[in-house]
Amino acid sequence: MKKNPVLYLLTALLAVGASRPAQAQQTVVAEQIVAVVGGSMILLSEMEQTAKQLAEERRQQGYTSDKDPRCEALEHLLMRKLLANQAQLDSLKFNEGRLTSAVEDRVIQLTEEMGSIKALEAFYKKPIFQIKDDLKNQYMEIQLAQMMEGSIREVVTIIPAEVEKYYRNAPKDSLPMIPEQYVYAQIVMFPPSMEAAKLRAREQLLELRQRIINGDRFSTLARLYSADGSASRGGELDAQPKQGFVKPFADAVDKLKPGQVSEVVETEFGFHLIELIERKGDEVRVRHILIKPQFTPEEMAVGENRLDSIAGVIRDGKMTFADAAMKFSQDDFSKYNGGVVTNHEVVEYYGLSAKATDIRFLREDLGPDYQQIRGMKPGDISESFSTYDIRGNQITKIIQLQETIPTHRANIKEDYLKIEELALAQKRNKVYDEWLKKKMAAMYIKIDPHFASCEFDNSGWIK
Repeated sequence: MKKNPVLYLLTALLAVGASRPAQAQQTVVAEQIVAVVGGSMILLSEMEQTAKQLAEERRQQGYTSDKDPRCEALEHLLMRKLLANQAQLDSLKFNEGRLTSAVEDRVIQLTEEMGSIKALEAFYKKPIFQIKDDLKNQYMEIQLAQMMEGSIREVVTIIPAEVEKYYRNAPKDSLPMIPEQYVYAQIVMFPPSMEAAKLRAREQLLELRQRIINGDRFSTLARLYSADGSASRGGELDAQPKQGFVKPFADAVDKLKPGQVSEVVETEFGFHLIELIERKGDEVRVRHILIKPQFTPEEMAVGENRLDSIAGVIRDGKMTFADAAMKFSQDDFSKYNGGVVTNHEVVEYYGLSAKATDIRFLREDLGPDYQQIRGMKPGDISESFSTYDIRGNQITKIIQLQETIPTHRANIKEDYLKIEELALAQKRNKVYDEWLKKKMAAMYIKIDPHFASCEFDNSGWIK
């Protein structure tokens, strides 16, 4: 499958941002323009930096390319500029809040590496606001390019007849091997002391709220106490419409004015304090502190002992696993299905298409459950064990292995979704390539003669 030139470098570029000090010294080159795409220029220093990053990525991945790294870097940048230019022509709107957060995160990282803002400014010979502007422009271009490419590919759909045609025409040895898969059932219980744990979490947040009222910084307390991944950013979340939050969270945000802090809010993820930073159009910027109910080993052991007793009843043949799941399990996604686990919760959580729901799991998709499944035979029941659900809540469970599906080459009967994914990717690539050829022909593109001999994947860059 053809690599996506924009997405391929996105992680690297966000990680690099402004170059590190050693890199900066090596790339202080006269600002020679090596290419122009639409209204955007590609500088020699920008191309050199991208080439180094490509080479380093490939070194870490254990392979090299026969192509000139500068030519490869130039094509990556040409693609990004073309897409970003078209996105602006099409008036695509980027996420300002996400952009601001990305810039702030990178500045914090650079400041920590350099030791201080003053040292950062001295090294790059720019005031901090200009460093932020440079990063913002770069990140904005990347985001626009992503959005433009996504808008082209995501509208492409596929019907079953096309999937079948793809499968018939594809050389069978070109289809991927599907690793061993597992079908299993579970019985899940939350600790019986949940209410006591919730009360402890609520009381902790009430104490933190009082500290904020007394003058402590919300962001500092978020870094110290929040269980959310946003803790490193002082609890700040990406700007988004309030509808993007779960309802209790959104309802609380709706009542706040900038600078105000909410009462304690309970959601499926735990308990929150929320501070509204700003409201801009339909989007809001907030920061929050998340505290999850926590349990002592003794509290967790109560649920484990109960599940071990249930497992014993099933092993003695007094009850089937499916009946026990219906009677005892507290997981609504599996108890009504005989306890059989699906990825429906993940599909729903991430807003994916319902047709992606499956009961077969690869080893890497099982998480901690694999440690229990490994070595089991179909019909075996595990001992009870404590783990976490998709929302990070502590739970206890037992599992029964239902079926082990051996490694096999993908086929349309057993692996329709995988075949559909491959067929759709092929169709999207074709549509995207056709779109790209038209845009390359229509958009102003000028490349420095020194690089006109580059062997690009797309010949349309040279006019």
